[in-house]
Amino acid sequence: MDIDTASETCAEVLDAISEAVIADRAFLETVLTGVLARGHVLLEDVPGTGKTLTARSVATALGLSFSRVQFTPDLLPADVTGTNIYDERERTFEFSPGPIFANVVLADEINRAPPKTQAALLEAMEEGQVTVDGETHQLPRPFFVIATQNPVEQEGTFTLPEAQVDRFVVKSAIGYPDLDGEVELLHRRAGRSEQSPSVERVLDRDTVAAIRRAPESVRVEDDLLEYMAKLARETRTDRRVRIGVSPRGTQRLFEATRARAVIEGREFVTPDDVKRVSQSVLAHRLVLTPDARVEDVQKSDVVDDVLGRVTVPTLE
Repeated sequence: MDIDTASETCAEVLDAISEAVIADRAFLETVLTGVLARGHVLLEDVPGTGKTLTARSVATALGLSFSRVQFTPDLLPADVTGTNIYDERERTFEFSPGPIFANVVLADEINRAPPKTQAALLEAMEEGQVTVDGETHQLPRPFFVIATQNPVEQEGTFTLPEAQVDRFVVKSAIGYPDLDGEVELLHRRAGRSEQSPSVERVLDRDTVAAIRRAPESVRVEDDLLEYMAKLARETRTDRRVRIGVSPRGTQRLFEATRARAVIEGREFVTPDDVKRVSQSVLAHRLVLTPDARVEDVQKSDVVDDVLGRVTVPTLE
């Protein structure tokens, strides 16, 4: 699929999702950037802002199968991946797939699951497969996770380890709608009998696979590659940061930047593309020092400062 067609297709998907989700267009573009970059998306926001609706709407608009897993402290790995069940008639064990066997998996309140269950999800996210009783099972293609976290009510939660947070290409928050948006939300609710809005299917599985290949043809000049590498390296030397962006994070920045160019309908990456995705790609990968946390330093502020310090290349 060429870049122009992919961009038009992305616009149709965003328009369809906007019919159900009252959110800033930039937020929806960030979620779609994670999908095009062939990664996973982490959404962190207070309850009731539309995180679950966003995940379901994305799956429906893309024409993909959807599964929701409510993470709780007593959730076991087998509850996510599936388990082998003994068939008394055949006297054999048969694998019963878990809810993770879907194209789009919503891991709702992922930080409420114990580390063992989080680790089972980690293999699926990184390898696209699960292993049960020594036997490996491939997950559907395409496959990506949209996970949510609730920043309030931290009692009974298990903080995601840095290694797992690093698996998410982008992290974003939907936020509260503005006044006009909230009024529009009520108008839409008054115009339908169901509590939740519906989304029209726009694509199918093959088309999704095609648009996810489109970023591979986007051109990135050498000076922009150096710019991305410098941004990542600058986070490692900031006095407020204990652990900066890893080399894997640098690669995710590269992939997300190309995906952003596709959404914009360009065959090449610009410095603005890098800047637009930097917050959602880099901030959640930072681990701040204890002093920085005491001083209430925000990871987003660190990324802003890094963007201000690193010289932006001039494209001819």
